[in-house]
Amino acid sequence: MINRFFSFGKRDFDSLSEQEVLALAISSEEDDARIYRAYADGLRDQFPASAKVFEEMEAEENEHRRRLIEVHKKRFGDTIPLIRREHVRGYYERKPDWLVRPLGLDKVRDMAEQMENQAYRYYLEAAKRSSDADTRKLLGDLAQAEKGHESLARRLGMLHTPDDVKDEEKATEHRQFVLTYVQPGLAGLMDGSVSTLAPIFAAAFATGDTWQTFLVGLSASVGAGISMGFTEAAHDDGVISGRGSPVKRGLASGIMTAIGGLGHALPYLIPDFWTATAIAALIVFVELWAIAWIQNRYMDTPFLRAAFQVVLGGSLVFAAGILIGNA
Repeated sequence: MINRFFSFGKRDFDSLSEQEVLALAISSEEDDARIYRAYADGLRDQFPASAKVFEEMEAEENEHRRRLIEVHKKRFGDTIPLIRREHVRGYYERKPDWLVRPLGLDKVRDMAEQMENQAYRYYLEAAKRSSDADTRKLLGDLAQAEKGHESLARRLGMLHTPDDVKDEEKATEHRQFVLTYVQPGLAGLMDGSVSTLAPIFAAAFATGDTWQTFLVGLSASVGAGISMGFTEAAHDDGVISGRGSPVKRGLASGIMTAIGGLGHALPYLIPDFWTATAIAALIVFVELWAIAWIQNRYMDTPFLRAAFQVVLGGSLVFAAGILIGNA
């Protein structure tokens, strides 16, 4: 959630000048070329033929960079503004090579397909912003080059049949579902479930009043849901990143945040304090394991690692709330 608030200090894509749009494209092509080189180096021992493909993709990105620099020199001179993807709100991000290791063929194939699709979206939007005919033509050509790349599955020497096409379409649909609903919803569920633990249980043990505890939980859950929903919707319009409608993502994040907090606030509608607290603690346990399951199911996080991170973090916050409430 902290990273999303940091995004408010970034530039909007619409605020970039044509020179800055070109500069951003140049730096992005440089980064992508380095990533493809790292993929090639990581695959060379086990998959030499696939490594060769990524070397060719690196060469293509370098050629794109060269053409962009030529247009920039022609229109704006030799000085290229220092603007990178992390300076622009909603711009797609790239994970450094060491974050996606160990490199497997399926993993780098998926990453490369995302890179090409995101670059295609960027060039389409950039071309709309350009009033110069030559620049607009170049950006349009680069968009088609990214989109028109031969299927990566074919380029990696894999059989491409009609069934494979259907599988690829299903995979694309699944990826979009994860980006639009699962990721923001999971972030909201984690924030709502964990961040409200301390205030709810602190209020419970400090007051011993189930109704007052419920009101604290209700206000914390609804407030967090509104905050997370607006933050998710505002920090990325989804046009370039391809993450989908900001409204859908905002609703997914906000609703799941509120649900995460209300899950262990609703038991305090029960008048008996210890009965309500026992049920709330049980629900917290279920929530934390549900988060770990979702991470494993949709985010490919190993279940034991996800469970350890979520349950340990939640347990610490839970304990903090009880200790503060009894202070």
